[in-house]
Amino acid sequence: MSVKKRTLFNQKSMNMTQGQILPLLVRFAIPILLGNIFQQLYNMVDTWVVGNYVSNEAFSAVGSVGPIINSLIGFFLGLSSGAGVMVSQYFGAGDEEDVSKTVHTAFIMTVVFAVLVTVAGFLFTPVFLNMMRTPPEVMPESLAYLRVYFAGISGLMLYNIGAAILQAIGDSRSPFVFLTISAALNIAGDLIFVLVFDMGVSGVAWATVIAQAISALLVIATLIKTDTCVKLRLSLLRFDREKFERIVSIGIPAGLQMAITSFSNIFVQSYINYFGADCMSGWTAYGKIDSVMILPMRAVSVAATTFAGQNIGVGDDERVKNGIKIAHRLSFVLLGISMLPVMLFAPQLVAFFNAKAEVVALGALIIRVMSPCYFIICVYDVLIGVMRGAGETKAPMFIMLFSFVIFRQIYLYVMTNYIANEIVPVIMGYPLGWLSCAILTVIYFRKSEKTRKYAR
Repeated sequence: MSVKKRTLFNQKSMNMTQGQILPLLVRFAIPILLGNIFQQLYNMVDTWVVGNYVSNEAFSAVGSVGPIINSLIGFFLGLSSGAGVMVSQYFGAGDEEDVSKTVHTAFIMTVVFAVLVTVAGFLFTPVFLNMMRTPPEVMPESLAYLRVYFAGISGLMLYNIGAAILQAIGDSRSPFVFLTISAALNIAGDLIFVLVFDMGVSGVAWATVIAQAISALLVIATLIKTDTCVKLRLSLLRFDREKFERIVSIGIPAGLQMAITSFSNIFVQSYINYFGADCMSGWTAYGKIDSVMILPMRAVSVAATTFAGQNIGVGDDERVKNGIKIAHRLSFVLLGISMLPVMLFAPQLVAFFNAKAEVVALGALIIRVMSPCYFIICVYDVLIGVMRGAGETKAPMFIMLFSFVIFRQIYLYVMTNYIANEIVPVIMGYPLGWLSCAILTVIYFRKSEKTRKYAR
């Protein structure tokens, strides 16, 4: 390793090009996992507070607007992953100057996109709600929640770009600490705004916005004060066209995949909404539990991206291959550990959010049908993480768009119109889409010029 490269690592960054792979992946993934758990915790508290202290309509509203939120912010999250991939590769190769240029260009890009997403989210919220066939009794609460949420979404976007940069150099602990603080503030805000000031769903939204703003300030302060190559300096804040084009070329496909996939879920939600408010509430409760169950796989996937990016930066193909095998095993084990108690206590978990008997029955049914299918996600999540670390984002985009948008929408249309318009056949569109994605991803990974050398 060159002297220049060694100087890029400090006590907070992580050199994933040397050492035993499993401990490195675990050390990197655990803070991501815990941080995401805290993030989901305050999302759950949002739902719990409105479900228990506002109304069933408010509970359905907060839970069912997820596809709208994710479709608009998902694009930027994918774009920020482009910056993260570039930072990890430059960092692994020891190129401090290019790391710095990427960081400063990424922050300028983020500010611009934050303004655009805020305006778009605020203006098009009624359109999206109508596309979802939101029931009239749920519409006012959904509209109130989303309008506040999008007014303050810039905090979430700034936090995510900062977290992506820190994770790219192996620092997954700092984002975890910031999410923990943010979660605590959000929970306190929920209770104060709803129980004390009786602000309803607007109060829940304001608590989330304030918490996200604090997390953004913390991550920015960390980047300003750090002594690593990702240090943010106001004097260096300038737009580098070459770096921006590379960020876009890597991040746009991932962003489009996330945005369009989430947008397609608006139409999926319309199929769920057809079955009424109780089914919407059962699906909402499942969605909150699902968002936690999927976190171990997502954490391992992010770890695989950083691991692959750094090792590709130094040209260690054999280490990348070994990392894929170990990451798959880790993902399967973590999912198995989380899945069993969720299936066993499904009714109790649903009742935590909404104790209405019909909601509990539907929510528990959905959980027990869907949970075993999550092993399919493990297969493609790791491979897609590695592909992104290698800068290959177009293929995952097309594979996911086909599997999660085209295939899923065709399936739902045929199933509901010609076979059985019932809740279980409808929700099976999700695992069947996962299966399609897994098969196509494995095939492409073994055939692509960029990744076949990492396949066993």
